[in-house]
Amino acid sequence: QVQLVESGGGSVQAGGSLRLSCVASGRTLGNIAMAWFRQGPGKEREFVAVITLFLGATDYADSVKGRFTVSRDVSKNTVYLQMNSLRPEDTATYSCAAGYVWNKGANQYAYWGQGTQVTVSS
Repeated sequence: QVQLVESGGGSVQAGGSLRLSCVASGRTLGNIAMAWFRQGPGKEREFVAVITLFLGATDYADSVKGRFTVSRDVSKNTVYLQMNSLRPEDTATYSCAAGYVWNKGANQYAYWGQGTQVTVSS
């Protein structure tokens, strides 16, 4: 089992920045993929970004490319999502997910955190 705990959500004005963190614990993680998904009000959950913990390979949704950066600290089993130039449409609950996959589909990830709210006001 893998446990995930997110932190760093909050409220910010459009154009601002936030950094989310996700700490993984439990079994030996290896090159596990750790992804961020989000679900806005009245919207379906969507992929945001993914990074592999050991090798650091990354991928992003088109909607966040150039604004969001995913990174990791292997020594802390932690991944980060740096969100810059935030827009009101980025408002959502952001969840960290982990799995031994390389996929943008939420149902491919076995482990999930509790989510953290990000609210961007105009």
